[in-house]
Amino acid sequence: MSKLLRVKDAAHFLAVSKSQVWKLTQDGILKSYKLSDRVTVWKIEELEQFIASKIGA
Repeated sequence: MSKLLRVKDAAHFLAVSKSQVWKLTQDGILKSYKLSDRVTVWKIEELEQFIASKIGA
């Protein structure tokens, strides 16, 4: 099963602000998953893929 991160942890993982995580998600660059009305998460594997695409790996 994939490890899931809340916005604070996703921002820390990506070394960006929480608002930047939301912007990347709104722009369709990152995919988020709603667990409930107040809980949104991101898959760590997808965040790793995003990082890899940015560093050209």
